[in-house]
Formats: sequence, C-alpha cells, structure tokens
Amino acid sequence: MTASESPATGVATDDGYDDRRRELQAFDDTKAGVKGLVDAGVTVIPAIFRHPPQSLKDISSSASNDVAAAIPVIDLSDPRHEEVVAQVRRAAGTVGFFQVTNHGVPAELMAGMLAGVRRFSEGPAEAKRAIYSRDQARKVRFTSNFDLFKSTAANWRDTFFCDLAPDPPPTEEFPEPLRNVVTEYGAAVTKVVLRVFELLSSESLGLSSDHLREMGCAESLHAVCQYYPPCPEPHLTFGTKRHTDPGFLTVLLQDGMGGLQVLVDRDDGHGTWVDVPPVPGALMINIGDLLQLVSNDRFKSVEHRVLANKSKDTARVSVASFFNTDMRTSTGLYGPITDGRDPPLYRSVTAREFIATFNNIGLDGRSLDYYRPEQHTPTPPVSSDNA
Repeated sequence: MTASESPATGVATDDGYDDRRRELQAFDDTKAGVKGLVDAGVTVIPAIFRHPPQSLKDISSSASNDVAAAIPVIDLSDPRHEEVVAQVRRAAGTVGFFQVTNHGVPAELMAGMLAGVRRFSEGPAEAKRAIYSRDQARKVRFTSNFDLFKSTAANWRDTFFCDLAPDPPPTEEFPEPLRNVVTEYGAAVTKVVLRVFELLSSESLGLSSDHLREMGCAESLHAVCQYYPPCPEPHLTFGTKRHTDPGFLTVLLQDGMGGLQVLVDRDDGHGTWVDVPPVPGALMINIGDLLQLVSNDRFKSVEHRVLANKSKDTARVSVASFFNTDMRTSTGLYGPITDGRDPPLYRSVTAREFIATFNNIGLDGRSLDYYRPEQHTPTPPVSSDNA
C-alpha cells in the first residue's frame, strides 16, 4: 500500500486518502454543487459527505423550553433604552446569540433577498458554473464547501459569496436574480450592525459609542448566501458542521424552515444543542471570534451548526452577513481591551492573520485557540489547496 501526504495536514496517509481526494476533485469539477447531486436523483449521499458517527450522535436531541429561552428576542424599538442594553449585554456575554425585531430592515427587502438566493440557486446550472471558483479574491463567486479539500467531511450545502463593502463589485457582476436587491440589503443590515456596536461599545464595554466602529469592526461586509438542498440521508451529514464565526459580528437572515442549532451551557456546566426556531421578521445576530478576543472574553463567540435539510422537496435558504475590518488595508493589531485589572487572555493579532488561520483550518478547528498565550500553538501552515 503506497503512502501520500495530505496537503491539509501534512500527515502521510494511505491509498484511502488518494481515493477520497479523487472523489472530492470529481465533485468539484462538476461545478454543480450539492444541487447537482440532488438534480441527478441521488438516494444515497456520497462518502465525502458522511460525517464521523461521534459528531452525529446528538443531532436529534432537543432542549427544554427554559434552555431555549436563553436565546432572547430583543425589540430594538423598545423605548426602555436601559432594558435593551441589558438584554444585549446579557446575550452577548452568555449565549452569544440574540434575535432582533423592529430593526429597520423592511420585510419586503428581506423577502426579496431570500427569494433572489433561491432563484439563483435553483436557476440554470450554466449561470452558476460561470462564476464557480475557489479563489477567495473574487468578489462574486459560487462554490460548494469553501473548505472542501481540508475538512474531514463535506457539508450538504452550496454557497454564493459576494463582497458588499467597502468596495462592492459593479452591479452587472451580480447574478440577475440578486442584482436589484443585494446592495440595498447590505446597506440596510449595516445600519443594524452599527446600532448594535454602539450598544456593545458604550454600555457593555464602557467605551465611547463609536469605539468599535472606529476600530474598523464594520468596514467590511461579506455576504454568504447558503442553499441547503433536501438531503436523502440527513442523519449522516450536516448542512454546516459545528463552528464559530471568525469575524466581529454576524447577522443571519433565514427563511422559515429552521435547522439552526446553538450550543448553550446548562446549569450543570455541560453544553446542549438548542434548536433556534426562526422568528418572522427577525434577524439573528451573533458574536464572532474577533469580538470575543478584543472584549477579552466579556462577549462570547459560541459554537453553532445547521442540520441537514430533512425536507423531501424544499430547500432551506439563508443569508449570513459577516462584518469585519477591511482585510486589504488593515495592518493594525487587535488585542484584548482591558481595564488594567484583568490580564489579557489573548495575544494581539492582525485581522488578516486571524482570518488566514480560519481559512487554513476550515470548520474543523477554532481560530481563537491559536491566540491564547498559554497554548503556544503555532499558526497552521498554509495549505496548498486553493479553498
């Protein structure tokens, strides 16, 4: 049996790796994504999508209503300002997730965004193949599993990526179904994020209201439009495996199908996966790794996942808006904000290095772990895969 070296890990492996690599490449070469497999009538998911049994053992578990209530729904129009601040601070410092209503993004704009993602994803295969790419420098691209060649198992989803700030691409580069809605949606959701940053800065960190904004935490907006086709064997894979988000703040727009789960701490200190039912008209907001780092753990970036779509005939659609600093121009170091009494829990890092770490390890690791001083863990080597 011959041996080869995995470009993702540098570890010598046997012919099984070569077979898997060929299967991954064959899937990628179709440029049709998971939707292509569904359209071909697959009734058994390919081996590259099968996750380890250990990670699948609890996918059918559900939490009590008391635990589920730990993820609050916050009315941003509530005139009781101090109450809104307290709710945001409590959510950011514990579960790391909260849904917001009366946020100012028109319902028809949200519906139009979701409809555009669905139309593109279910539209002509040729239109998707034309922009299929693993080149992360491209501002508009379609792909399936950004970490396809690095992860232990692929996820049952396809993705349309687009950069909306600070320098969006020309309108004509967007697919036709999204062309007249995506820029307007990005501008609207940015206003929501700036409001949340004000609440987190002044009221929760004791800083000036524009501190996080001035740090550049919302300079960049990267929209990730996810399409989760029906899965013939949802008990064997994920829509998106457990992970945390690497940036500062994420805003999630989802349809009414559900599937999102968040890992919530119970009173006994153990974590449990909690279903997060979509609230009509609400946006989900969650803390990212870089915000946990600069807050010195006062805010929590919490693991979450998406179950594979159990529907027989309807795909699930969502839009995740990732807010970060501008990777192309940012050179400054981001480190923990402390009051002089608590020691910093992380070493300082540039945002570019931090996101590169995330891209190198994919969803199988956590970027924050590499920046705790006591870990002395080197940054993962850059993979030869262009994912």
